[in-house]
Amino acid sequence: MDWLNYHHLYYFWVVARSGSITAACAELDVAQPTVSAQLQALERRIGEKLFARSGRGLQLTEVGQLVFTYANDIFSLGRELQDALKGHVRQRPRRLVVGVGDTMPRLLVERFLEAVYKVEKPIHLVCQQDRPERLLVELAVQTLDVVLLDTPLGNNARVRGFNHLLGECGISWYAAPDLAARLSGSFPHCLQEAPVLMPLGPSTLRQGLENWLERNHLTPVVRGEFQDSTMMMLFGQRGAGAFAAPSVLDAEITASYQVRVLGHIEDIRERYYAISADRRPRHPGVVALCEAARTGVFGR
Repeated sequence: MDWLNYHHLYYFWVVARSGSITAACAELDVAQPTVSAQLQALERRIGEKLFARSGRGLQLTEVGQLVFTYANDIFSLGRELQDALKGHVRQRPRRLVVGVGDTMPRLLVERFLEAVYKVEKPIHLVCQQDRPERLLVELAVQTLDVVLLDTPLGNNARVRGFNHLLGECGISWYAAPDLAARLSGSFPHCLQEAPVLMPLGPSTLRQGLENWLERNHLTPVVRGEFQDSTMMMLFGQRGAGAFAAPSVLDAEITASYQVRVLGHIEDIRERYYAISADRRPRHPGVVALCEAARTGVFGR
């Protein structure tokens, strides 16, 4: 059998967790050459570099991140075993690892994930954000249970997965009260030469908004472009420009950011998907997430 040296793996885990070999040596109470030798032995065994230099510190490589994920589970489970042997038996929450695409609206993701904590048996939620292509690779190697995206997995995708439509909605334009009062004309003509904030392209929302503006012969002044929708809304709250977001979030956005709805666009449809490796999701957290989105968020 192809055995892995768990002593080497433990030293790697401590270094990755502490962020440096020096800090790991202090925690392990061993000399630096000992820790370095253990790391080199593990890298030779795996055949890949686990760390890369980042200034004076260390940064996990892509392979290192994968190894750390498994090491974290292994040694967390080991601590629970020690507790159980000492008589401190407790129920271990089931782990749910969710990948979130970097263009997904944060308020919407929050609504989806609220349902995870309402499942009868406790769930340990791990949520990570990244580019869709990287998340789908992690889904393929089963380090993620589900990926939330605003585009479906295409037929020509290099990884195998199944699309589960969570819902769809139109788009609303919003503006801070002072800015809304200065805009002239009714919607959508009030956006002509108005300051606006746009999602950073390429994204389905950016493409849809540009096409819509062109169809309506509107030429606003783009004052900012944002990958993070939450940051875009914060600048919109301060009056930097009008911005667009999914209309299903009208109540949350107007209440949280004290902005007004300028108008709705129904011919731009934003669709959101949960992508899993299974044709029918079996993890109770994924099932709860999909049900909450379809009946709670988009079902109203």
